[in-house]
Amino acid sequence: MPNSTTEDSVAVPLLPSLRRATNSTSQVAIVGANVCPIESLDYEIAENDFFKQDWRGRSKVEIFQYVFMKWLLCFCIGIIVSLIGFANNLAVENLAGVKFVVTSNMMIAGRFGMGFVVFSVTNLVLTLFASVITAFVAPAAAGSGIPEVKAYLNGVDAPEIFSLRTLVVKIIGNISAVSASLLIGKAGPMVHTGACVASILGQGGSKRYRLTWRWLRFFKNDRDRRDLVTCGSAAGIAASFRAPVGGVLFALEEMSSWWRSALLWRIFFSTAVVAIVLRALIDVCLSGKCGLFGKGGLIMFDVYSENASYHLGDVLPVLLLGVVGGILGSLYNFLLDKVLRAYNYIYEKGVTWKILLACAISIFTSCLLFGLPFLASCQPCPVDALEECPTIGRSGNFKKYQCPPGHYNDLASLIFNTNDDAIKNLFSKNTDFEFHYFSVLVFFVTCFFLSIFSYGIVAPAGLFVPVIVTGASYGRFVGMLLGSNSNLNHGLFAVLGAASFLGGTMRMTVSTCVILLELTNNLLLLPMMMVVLLISKTVADGFNANIYNLIMKLKGFPYLYSHAEPYMRQLLVGDVVTGPLQFFNGIEKVETIVHVLKTTNHNGFPVVDGPPLAAAPVLCGLILRAHILTLLKKRVFMSSQVACDSSTLAQFKAEEFAKKGSGRGDRIEDVELSEEELNMYLDLHPFSNASPYTVVETMSLAKALILFREVGIRHLLVIPKTSNRPPVVGILTRHDFMPEHILGLHPSQSRSRWKRLRIRLPFLS
Repeated sequence: MPNSTTEDSVAVPLLPSLRRATNSTSQVAIVGANVCPIESLDYEIAENDFFKQDWRGRSKVEIFQYVFMKWLLCFCIGIIVSLIGFANNLAVENLAGVKFVVTSNMMIAGRFGMGFVVFSVTNLVLTLFASVITAFVAPAAAGSGIPEVKAYLNGVDAPEIFSLRTLVVKIIGNISAVSASLLIGKAGPMVHTGACVASILGQGGSKRYRLTWRWLRFFKNDRDRRDLVTCGSAAGIAASFRAPVGGVLFALEEMSSWWRSALLWRIFFSTAVVAIVLRALIDVCLSGKCGLFGKGGLIMFDVYSENASYHLGDVLPVLLLGVVGGILGSLYNFLLDKVLRAYNYIYEKGVTWKILLACAISIFTSCLLFGLPFLASCQPCPVDALEECPTIGRSGNFKKYQCPPGHYNDLASLIFNTNDDAIKNLFSKNTDFEFHYFSVLVFFVTCFFLSIFSYGIVAPAGLFVPVIVTGASYGRFVGMLLGSNSNLNHGLFAVLGAASFLGGTMRMTVSTCVILLELTNNLLLLPMMMVVLLISKTVADGFNANIYNLIMKLKGFPYLYSHAEPYMRQLLVGDVVTGPLQFFNGIEKVETIVHVLKTTNHNGFPVVDGPPLAAAPVLCGLILRAHILTLLKKRVFMSSQVACDSSTLAQFKAEEFAKKGSGRGDRIEDVELSEEELNMYLDLHPFSNASPYTVVETMSLAKALILFREVGIRHLLVIPKTSNRPPVVGILTRHDFMPEHILGLHPSQSRSRWKRLRIRLPFLS
């Protein structure tokens, strides 16, 4: 009986029972709001005889069509994502706008109690709607989606993360949740939305909902779809902030684990399309055809476009801003991690508790947003105000709230508003005397904690915008404290504060810098912003990891980082691989194949030839479970142990071996074979990858990790050092490289970890 390797199994541990320790990292992960089984992606092309024949048979027209379709899909991704982003912002501005206007009108009439009821009930209904459709229709749509997309681009596949219903719920749920005045953002969900659009286009549509396009089915492997998903994630950021270059750099710095120049050009093309489409749509909105607020929600563009003058004396406050921003960012990550862990305990009780928690957060948020402005004193309207004071029936810097005529409530201008309008007010120029110390401090504390408690609810929710608004309030407060001691005005301090807090939480430098520069339209801020980001990231790295890495670890995604831990260089590949190993003979009996597939959940099997086909056992290649199921369904069996001929290959089409989409793949339970067929044989040679990646068992685990990650493979075969042993001694999968698994097998290495430097700075990695 052939023996088995373990990979991506829920019921079967990764290592055989010969070891006491089992790999607890290989089974499941939290995807969105539910616990789901996960698998690995294979970015390596399976170079079997069938693939080679199919590739040789392609004409020049088909090759041109393949290349042309890549660019066409990048164009389609840009168009669709930009339209979704525009509709998303427009819907939020009008839904939230109607709510704020109705509530404000009641307050002007002195009906404060009724105003609170309308405000809180509206928020509760919107939150309830978002949480219900997320919990019952598409749990994978919960959260920002960036950790799931980042894990996918690293090689981790999870069910339903890019399905059509996840896309629909992500869009509608995020519009509803953001309109409910929860302190969450739209940027993260837009990244997930862009990735969903790219994935659906790349797989030719959705068979489940009968939305398929045969002319799109050119991308039959994980590698091509990975490139499209990377384009979609970059387009999502570009559509969120109208920052095309920032979107490219975001995909490069934060999302992608593999990068090349050809991909760079296609991503840049997609984000350029997004920028052009949004520019055209914004021009339509500026003519007053977009509803209540008339800006399409993209109101952060060009919020600060005046020349910034600063001197050497301004450098020290900026350095301090970066240091404190790094400390606050790491504290934010620490608290968010603890809150998400607490939410997980609540979510284990069932869906009802998820929805109740979302409703409780909504009620608590409504009470704070409505009640806190009453703590602020009314300010007289500035004589030289550039806009109407107080502003009634629209967004602006001067909210009347409960104040008498000719006065405004500065805290209400920030807190009783959409997040986009609050950022615009904080970034705005010539407003140094429009906000009081107390109001800005209260707004900062409120945003800091509300964004932490709001993120983990079962609804599509992002972190980018809450972090920006929290950092902007912190930066403006520092600018107010410095007052005339600095040449920088408070709006510039707000921009730098947002940069420092982003650097402290998300640890992105280049992409964050460019995104904020594209938002503010002011290149003169570049030197100061670079300094702030570098300092805040360096300080925060001394405490914990970036927020998305923490969330991925909390969710259980087996993410492979670009560096190897020091203890991996002290271990050999053979130290984490053990037998016995499952393999198939080159010409195997059908009954044996069916038995192995039914009794295991493994996805890759070595193919070994022995007598009489070879004098000694020799490795022929690796065959995937999906390909074996295709062969069984096609019933290309033989009555004796003889190799198949070319006519067997002619019975197949390349589409039959293509990677399945987001729906359920083939299962061995769906294949029904007769007793006669079970006694026949199947030639696996033409369909096995004849050149799989192999490493010798004496290679260091660190070198094997680098090879595994950089090539993007799913199975790494381990071969013996000597020739008098079986041709394969084991298989390394993604989960064999997880620190929890390795240190479980070798506890002595965990003690050595305390001896090394815990702070991993970028230039030391």
